Amino acid sequence: MTTTIYVNNDKFITGMTMKDGAELEHNNMALHACVTPFNIIKNRKKLAASLQLELSDFVCATQTHSANFHRVTLDDIGRGAEQMDTAIADTDALYSYEPNLVLCSFTADCVPVNFYNEVNGLIGVIHSGWQGTVKEITSKLFDHLTQVEHCNPSDFHVQIGAALSQEKFEVDEDVYLKFKALGYADEFMYYNDDTHKYHIDNQLTVRKQCELAGIPTERISIDRTCTYVDPDGFSYREDRLSGRHLSFIVKKGIDQIEI
Repeated sequence: MTTTIYVNNDKFITGMTMKDGAELEHNNMALHACVTPFNIIKNRKKLAASLQLELSDFVCATQTHSANFHRVTLDDIGRGAEQMDTAIADTDALYSYEPNLVLCSFTADCVPVNFYNEVNGLIGVIHSGWQGTVKEITSKLFDHLTQVEHCNPSDFHVQIGAALSQEKFEVDEDVYLKFKALGYADEFMYYNDDTHKYHIDNQLTVRKQCELAGIPTERISIDRTCTYVDPDGFSYREDRLSGRHLSFIVKKGIDQIEI
């Protein structure tokens, strides 16, 4: 199983599964975009085993390109892990203080954001496609974490995962205008005179949202792997029948073995 591990220290592990031709459905992790759900369950169980956890420790949401987020508690353990109808509804970001839970988000070109707070142990995942970015889901969540959860933005570490590159994220004027209306994305867009299309860097726009939320730039990392170009990427833009990556983060329990 191909998995990119971004952070693995004594308190947290975060990463992103990648496409892998040796696995069932090329290591697809999404129940909502698969040939056979049984294959996805097997892939997820394999990931769980690599994390020394169980599939019942996973928490998944039904992603709708919203700006909605949910605080995960012990009551949510296992939601969406083996069947879609138990997933947290209409939600594109999850956060929690609980250890040994696998917070999950699914992408195939959209921007995945994994983060943790090294002081209070809060962890989270965000699914930010272009619609989530223009709805400012990342900004709204970090604003909530600052105001309601009383987090200090400078205590966060953020990992922006593999996503569609600016070269391949080609859009018409309607989407361009939505990004322009943000007021801070102009430097992440250009116009192609030959194709009459705009190209937007969604990853850098999301990074800017993190910076505007007060997260220090040096605490934000970006995986610039393009999910369209790279053979290890699932790309909905390239193939509408594409599988999905699973981005995850775990707060390690005191007794969990270092992996």
